[in-house]
Amino acid sequence: MKAYRKKELVFDIISYLLILLFSYTAIGKLSDYRTFAVQLSQSPITTAYAGIISWALPAGELLTAIALILPRTRLLGFFASLFLMSLFTSYVYVILQYSFYIPCNCSGLLESMGWETHFWFNISFVVMIVAGILLEGTNRIRQKHIVIQQQQKPIIT
Repeated sequence: MKAYRKKELVFDIISYLLILLFSYTAIGKLSDYRTFAVQLSQSPITTAYAGIISWALPAGELLTAIALILPRTRLLGFFASLFLMSLFTSYVYVILQYSFYIPCNCSGLLESMGWETHFWFNISFVVMIVAGILLEGTNRIRQKHIVIQQQQKPIIT
């Protein structure tokens, strides 16, 4: 397998993991919307904006998953993923470091994790997302280089 094929495979695997993660968490939040909204309203950080966040967050996660599915928007999906995961990671860090009350805002598998485990889980996804962005960037540069080479025709005299 050529090196660029391996990079594409790794990029695809990261994409699928992100699609699974964001779809799973968004569906979990929407399927138990009341509990999710109440938990957001109990969080010391999100109380004031719980009503907006309770709809915007799952919608953002679903839109990000859709962007990751579509080849034309996949890189945009990676940047949206980086934004969301950085936001989630920052939130978990602030709760762990500065909050006296630690709410539960997750569902399913993520709910069974402790907050510190959740923090490191998020960090690992941030690292994967950055790796995916770098892989896609080098892949796009390589593709442009190939196109430029194909457009240059040798001059026969």
